[in-house]
Amino acid sequence: MSKVNAVLVIALILAIILSLLLGSVPLPLDRVLRALAFGASAGDQIVVWDIRLPRTLAAAIVGGALGMSGAALQGLLRNPLAEPGILGVSATAALFASVVLYFGLTSVSAAALPLAAVAGALLATFIVAAAALRSVSVVTLILIGVGLSSFSGALMALLMNLAPNPFSLADMVNWMLGSVANRSYDDLLFTAPLVGLGMVVLLTSRRGLAALGLGEEAAAGLGVDLKKQRLAVIIGAGLSTGAAVAIAGAIGFVGIVAPHLVRPFVRYDASRLLAPSALLGALLLVLADIGVRIIPTDFELKLGVVASLIGAPIFIWIASRRRLA
Repeated sequence: MSKVNAVLVIALILAIILSLLLGSVPLPLDRVLRALAFGASAGDQIVVWDIRLPRTLAAAIVGGALGMSGAALQGLLRNPLAEPGILGVSATAALFASVVLYFGLTSVSAAALPLAAVAGALLATFIVAAAALRSVSVVTLILIGVGLSSFSGALMALLMNLAPNPFSLADMVNWMLGSVANRSYDDLLFTAPLVGLGMVVLLTSRRGLAALGLGEEAAAGLGVDLKKQRLAVIIGAGLSTGAAVAIAGAIGFVGIVAPHLVRPFVRYDASRLLAPSALLGALLLVLADIGVRIIPTDFELKLGVVASLIGAPIFIWIASRRRLA
């Protein structure tokens, strides 16, 4: 394990512990440790095991998925401003989830929402992957992703405009704002395997991403199959991002910010960027969720809102530096 990864792993563990300590009612470390060992009161065990731990793990999984997907897409598209939403996967997943909320299908089955989100992500992934198999240019892939995002966004706006009642509208708005509150271990068991599979696919493509840093012609000259490389990154990012949307809704900017902050510490080597980007993405989202819980407001802020408030200024800074360059 590299020094960068080791530092990020330690920081993430400390952030997870801090997340178990802090909340609307802070708990001292000794009570948290006793709760983890099942030696505390029933109330403390419920707070730690059933409320804070699954929520924290959900934030870490989502942040890791978005961080690694962003790093892979930036390497594939050779653009530091690329992020998981650029292929339309996030928007399409959110659209399918909004359809479930619009028709109230969550009352039929609690699994309807995450299943719909993953189905939407897989559909968008299939569309972009089919385009990639035709050996179209990277610019065309981006345009297809922008088109999918715009169309999905328009349909979501239409659903909200036609919402049959205020409750459906509120559910759709809350979903679009993003949150990991009230997540359960069942949610994690559904999401983690999909995120893990997507990450494995992305990690297998890391050497090709390093070659792509030299340009597509140079990468092809080094023996990289550009078609397979695009397909691997798109499928891996699609699975990871879709699963992340399924558990947390729309979370922006993590996929841009995490790879950019890590890149100087791995000497701008795309093959070494994936793992630390995932770790930093997980760390950032866990810290953002801590902020969500401790910021003194009448109603708890949404995680997607806090992530955007932090990530948007950093995104502007990245874009301005690239413009000046």
